[in-house]
Amino acid sequence: MKNTTNKFAFIVFAIMAVSIGLYPLTYFIIDREFGLLASKSDELLSNIFWNIGFYGHILLGGLALIIGWIQFLKEFRNRNLKRHRLIGRIYMISVLISGSCGIYIGMYATGGLIASAGFISLGILWLWTTYMAYRAIRKNDISLHQGFMIYSYALCFAAVTLRIWLPLLTVVFGEFITAYRIVAWLCWVPNMIFAFFWVRRKGLILG
Repeated sequence: MKNTTNKFAFIVFAIMAVSIGLYPLTYFIIDREFGLLASKSDELLSNIFWNIGFYGHILLGGLALIIGWIQFLKEFRNRNLKRHRLIGRIYMISVLISGSCGIYIGMYATGGLIASAGFISLGILWLWTTYMAYRAIRKNDISLHQGFMIYSYALCFAAVTLRIWLPLLTVVFGEFITAYRIVAWLCWVPNMIFAFFWVRRKGLILG
């Protein structure tokens, strides 16, 4: 029964990751001034550097989200070590670009300083945990690598949890700005708490 529940939870987890990972493609299909972009000024939307940051963040972040969950399949890792390493390299490059872009556009976040601090912190931690995972595997410390990759993907998964929390909080508070300021932190802090207990349960020692 427990195994069935775990498999179902993982399937739901993978579906959410892929679905939200593909979400950025909608900006190329329909008028892009919807959702979060509806709250941006025309001046910002016409800024070339902000646009580079925005599309670099959502497209490469989406790619990281789509491929990252595969790395948690133990059988896949054991049977396809070369593919695991290739996916890992693509994931890390995606995080480097998306995370850096996320820090930049975070400075222009709707909701001011509180929202900016939340998203910039997310970007910095995402880059740091991914780098630490890379450094660990270079030293052949598999346990440390796995632990930091759990943290890294928990931060990546903020793209999913943001889209769960934001509409709920908007309904609760009756307006977007307050909800967005809260979700700038709520989209990733609980994820990291969950990751902390997951790492402990798996016996992965960090540091």
